[in-house]
Amino acid sequence: MKLGEFLVEEGKITNRDLERTLVAQTEMGGMFGQVLVRLGLVSELDVAHALTQALQVSLLASDDYPEAPIQVPGLSVDFLVNNAVVPVAMSDDAAEFAATVPQDDFLIRALGLALEQTVTIRLGLETDILGALQKFTAEGEKDASEDGDEFGSYADDEEFIEHLKDLASEAPIIRLVNQIIHRALDLGASDIHIEPFDDGLHMRYRVDGVIQEVSDPPQASYAPAIASRIKLLANLNIAEQRLPQDGRIMIRVKGHELDLRVSTIPTVHGESIVMRVLDRENIQFSLSSMGFSDDTLEQYSELLASPHGVLLLTGPTGSGKTTTLYASLASMDAESLKIITVEDPVEYQLRGINQIQVKSQIGLDFGRALRSILRQDPDIIMIGEMRDKETAQTGVQSALTGHLVLSTLHTNTAAGAITRLEDMGIERYLITSSVNGVLAQRLIRTLCHSCREPVDLSEQALISKGLKPFMAAGASQVYQAGGCDLCQHTGYRGRTGIHELFIMDTSMHREILNGADATTLHAAARHNGMITLFEDGLRKVASGISSMEEVLRVTLDQQIDEPEQAVG
Repeated sequence: MKLGEFLVEEGKITNRDLERTLVAQTEMGGMFGQVLVRLGLVSELDVAHALTQALQVSLLASDDYPEAPIQVPGLSVDFLVNNAVVPVAMSDDAAEFAATVPQDDFLIRALGLALEQTVTIRLGLETDILGALQKFTAEGEKDASEDGDEFGSYADDEEFIEHLKDLASEAPIIRLVNQIIHRALDLGASDIHIEPFDDGLHMRYRVDGVIQEVSDPPQASYAPAIASRIKLLANLNIAEQRLPQDGRIMIRVKGHELDLRVSTIPTVHGESIVMRVLDRENIQFSLSSMGFSDDTLEQYSELLASPHGVLLLTGPTGSGKTTTLYASLASMDAESLKIITVEDPVEYQLRGINQIQVKSQIGLDFGRALRSILRQDPDIIMIGEMRDKETAQTGVQSALTGHLVLSTLHTNTAAGAITRLEDMGIERYLITSSVNGVLAQRLIRTLCHSCREPVDLSEQALISKGLKPFMAAGASQVYQAGGCDLCQHTGYRGRTGIHELFIMDTSMHREILNGADATTLHAAARHNGMITLFEDGLRKVASGISSMEEVLRVTLDQQIDEPEQAVG
């Protein structure tokens, strides 16, 4: 009987859990039991007990592992780590090992050929085996240090090993990591920051784009064990603490399917970990929910309906560019159009759309993927980011040959994207022939409706702040942040977008061919009626969606015009 069927029969999981795990296994890779544990559907011990019955093998208890690592001639530490196998007993004519996949035929044959003696493989918990392998790594690090290795390691620290044993016992550290993730969901956080410093372990969450520090972080002594637990969930190497690592965790918390993108970097006080939280249950790919003003949405939708050309989105990291791109693709008819994307990473899977994950380690970069997909007869191409000259040139050529190309650029203003393309080696005549428009975007926090406070402004104040053109006739009231339990006393709940849409018309073509810089292009677009990011923010203030303080915080570098010139 298959493992999944056995667990269903035992009542450990449901048929729905079985289907979800199979889908996750296709995406994440790995063994079925490991995926079940990472999703939080069953414990590692449940899977182990099921495997002992399904495979007719015995489970090695934690206490049965040797105190000191057993050196086996002919077997390298790399082989043991890569195959998650550890020697537990050796004699002249027999060897006993523990492995996470004891039924692996390759492993059985490889060990038999290497040792030329009877080999027995028992089932071991992943945490137990990794803890045992940690001792091998610790010895290697110690030897390297004695040979003059200038890089230190935490792997030979006794306290670290003790915390790994706590991790293996599953009790306190697993609960602590689960609490950290649960709190992120409760706060609506987009990122979790776990940072060791000389004064202790700092825990911070990014909520609505703003970092908030928690007042009760875990004890500093838990830092290595927390890092190890998160690495195990993300399928990372817990023994490697000197190099950055990236991974992914898919887990179900309080009925929500969470996708956590894990990044670790070594610092002078330990490993700093950031987890990007993607809540698949709450994401909405709808342009109408992105905060577009009616006129901007109408113009942007017309650009999306173009049969060919380049449409660019600009803004800093975390400004919602990718979400807007996904919403743009979701608004299209994927059944009648061939849509292909090239992304790094693929954050969400869209129905009916072919999505390619960039894998630079095997040579599949943006440029190579783009060259290949042009032979797939696409109608619409989405490039996650135009990072270099090759990607930009291929995108422009695709637009010139009849494709609609959507992509992002890192520039501060919409007009700045034009000069950025020129800096990347794209000729101006090609820019005017291919680019249809550029959308600049930022995210601002929206006021909590339970505690926002009305403020009456004088006529002079409305004029000086630039609000007058956007206020209803005779209106003088705006809102500012208050503070209540619902919004964690910040005065804000949720975020919305503000936008600046630069449309390439005949006058813009003329300015670009005449060699205009970003400032001149911006001024010309304003003269043609473009609403800037700052002005769109003022619209949100006038309608009571956000506060003046929030708009000023986000658009401080965008206020290049006098308030009296707020409408071109």
